Amino acid sequence: MILYLHGFRSSPKSMKGRVISERMAELGLSDQLVCPQLPASPKLAMELALSLIEGVPAEELSIIGSSLGGYYATWLAERIGCRAVLLNPAIVPLQDLDKHVGVTTQFHSDEPFEFKREYIDELRALAVDPITRPARYFLIAATGDEVLDYRDMVKHYAGARQHVIDGSDHGISEFPEYVDAVLAFCGIEAGR
Repeated sequence: MILYLHGFRSSPKSMKGRVISERMAELGLSDQLVCPQLPASPKLAMELALSLIEGVPAEELSIIGSSLGGYYATWLAERIGCRAVLLNPAIVPLQDLDKHVGVTTQFHSDEPFEFKREYIDELRALAVDPITRPARYFLIAATGDEVLDYRDMVKHYAGARQHVIDGSDHGISEFPEYVDAVLAFCGIEAGR
């Protein structure tokens, strides 16, 4: 089973969410992918994620997280002991998200999105430093990420499998080129 966690103000309709969903459908494995809309509250987002994977053995679970979803995926992987793929993950979102307190909209819809100041404390409670068992992680980081510094990612996931893209952007525009490698790390071979 794969749990995909989108980034801040994003949704399962993000490009990476759609690419993963479409590839899993092509492989006849749509039933093995869970891609929820996460609430703005980190605490509620993790409660939702835990409820969706309840009863799934760690060795049968992989989490793919993008940006803030990567921060969440790291906390979950440490808690559960499963594999995690991190796509330009947030490392210390507390410092970056303070400026986003307030009401705005989601990126892929006109749905309101409210980020409350207390959510920063909820994020603090999910911090993982350092990671344990780096072999269970696969980092894909872009040097051209305009939101987060890839060097922080590389340092935080030292010892993990890493692929650093020279250039690109925060959204990893060429993600379709990497989806099969991501799924392979999750135990799903594209040639099935």
